[in-house]
Amino acid sequence: MFFRRPFPLILCSLATLVLAGCNPFSQADSMMDEYVERVARVLDGEAELSDPVAPQRMPLRRNRRLDMPELDIDILDFLSLYGCQLQYVVGERNSVMGRVMDPLNRLRYELRFIDAARDCLPDIDRKSLKTSVQDAIASKRESLPVAIWNATWATEEIEALFTLSKGYYPVSPEGNPVSDLSLDLDRLNNTLAALLAGQLDHSLDYVGEVHQRWQAEHRAGQLLNSASLLIARLDDATAVIRTRLGKRPLCFDGKPNNQSDIVRNMFFSVYIDRIQPYMSDVRRGQDALILPLQQMAEAQSGVMPETFRGWAQRHLRQDGDASIWQELDRAMAEHTESWQSLLGQCGLRPGA
Repeated sequence: MFFRRPFPLILCSLATLVLAGCNPFSQADSMMDEYVERVARVLDGEAELSDPVAPQRMPLRRNRRLDMPELDIDILDFLSLYGCQLQYVVGERNSVMGRVMDPLNRLRYELRFIDAARDCLPDIDRKSLKTSVQDAIASKRESLPVAIWNATWATEEIEALFTLSKGYYPVSPEGNPVSDLSLDLDRLNNTLAALLAGQLDHSLDYVGEVHQRWQAEHRAGQLLNSASLLIARLDDATAVIRTRLGKRPLCFDGKPNNQSDIVRNMFFSVYIDRIQPYMSDVRRGQDALILPLQQMAEAQSGVMPETFRGWAQRHLRQDGDASIWQELDRAMAEHTESWQSLLGQCGLRPGA
């Protein structure tokens, strides 16, 4: 004989199993949607959720990569360098593997070439060959910014860091999700500044690990997604509050009432306790990760492709009419002002 469990009990059991997944404040998108709906509910308004303006995908790699000029060293001159380290460096470049170097290894090769060529100069007797090597050193130094650009902004790894397919920046994360990435960028920016200033004796051994973290973590793209989401939902909630401000006051003679108590409780329990901490997390992520990425791009503005420049102004710059971060500042300021105006009707203005 089979025991048939009552259907309501089955539903309760299933509800218990998925309870964790029902918390609207566990994910950024559901949290922000819930916030707008609650603002509308306590103000007897209508929640209209607009479509966030999606961040743009980083320009394709082929449009970010710069062409590296190649040297044409006569084969007889090359053979005459026997015994000089430069011979082996050039030989590495001309090997099968050397022809398909990734951008970071190409940058390492360019630095090794300059170093080996300078060491080789005192041993060269032929004036014409010495002049050729000196010209080669000058050419390599001149094109070094191109190699540096390709080893940073034209890599496959940075595409993974900025991918938009990995959702939003986490809500209430444990620790600092961008701490290691931020430390990496500080060190990398110092190295790049030295290289661009002509100080070529800086090791790049650690950069491979930086690229691995870029490949494994997607925090820059998540921050951009979250900035876009926050702009849309804060504007949605601001519109609800402004509509309410255009009607009768929430309180008469500035005296709190039952509805103002409900509004105030929601303001503190949801906006102050949930939304503001998330906005702060996103802004800290911006300062720790997006800002040094902006610095890495601006330090190389002299070789930055035009196809990249517009994307950088939108997604990396902290200010300017095109900046998503400037737009987020505007949305946050307008939303704060709308709350202050509304609660001010009841003598409950935040900060008063």
